[in-house]
Amino acid sequence: MTGNLYAAWIGFLLGALAGATAGLFFDRETWLGGYADWRRRMVRLGHISFFGIGLLNLGFFLTVEALGLLVGVRMPAYLLIVGAATMPLVCYLSAFRKGFRHLFFVPAAAVTLALALFVWRLAVL
Repeated sequence: MTGNLYAAWIGFLLGALAGATAGLFFDRETWLGGYADWRRRMVRLGHISFFGIGLLNLGFFLTVEALGLLVGVRMPAYLLIVGAATMPLVCYLSAFRKGFRHLFFVPAAAVTLALALFVWRLAVL
């Protein structure tokens, strides 16, 4: 589960770097087609997904540690890391090739299944 802690902090760092990079251009009205353009929305979503899924990984790690869980948490741990890696990737790829949007089921399914399995594990404490 230590991997989830690393995934969280790496996600926070990458989110800060992505935000700083995008922040260099946000004042340009037409950057990436304008504020409401698909490309710009996907870049913003990719940026925030680093933080959002990072927080899920951090919360998972802290909960596992606080409750001393040793059994039934491996699969959710892996799935959250898959989600942390694939969500920003699919967002950024989709920003520049719309066809990649069809891959959103990968991170969405990974995170949803991770949360469902973890809630189920907590319910059987």
